[in-house]
Amino acid sequence: MPHYFCKLRPPRTTFITDMTADEAQLMRAHREYWTPRVETGVVVAMGPVVDPDGAYGVAIIEAGSEAALEAMQEADPVIAAARGFAYENRRMLGIAVRPSQPLAPITSVTP
Repeated sequence: MPHYFCKLRPPRTTFITDMTADEAQLMRAHREYWTPRVETGVVVAMGPVVDPDGAYGVAIIEAGSEAALEAMQEADPVIAAARGFAYENRRMLGIAVRPSQPLAPITSVTP
């Protein structure tokens, strides 16, 4: 089954440092949406990336097709809320994965 590298672009480059309380709740809903898919193996890895040009989210997702991937993403609360988030997807030609590890908690980042 194909794997996809997925980048979630937030609505602005400063999002990780200045998200509102409403946006923070939306991000919790986003994580809650994807966490069961991590637990079942559909999502190989996911998490936020700190980048000097603006943080973003990354996931490696296994999906039967690009249409199936996009259907999952369209149901993501951050996309469904139409608040300026957008996914960029690239099909991977191959993947090597280490044995399963417990989920690591997200840590706060001080820029």
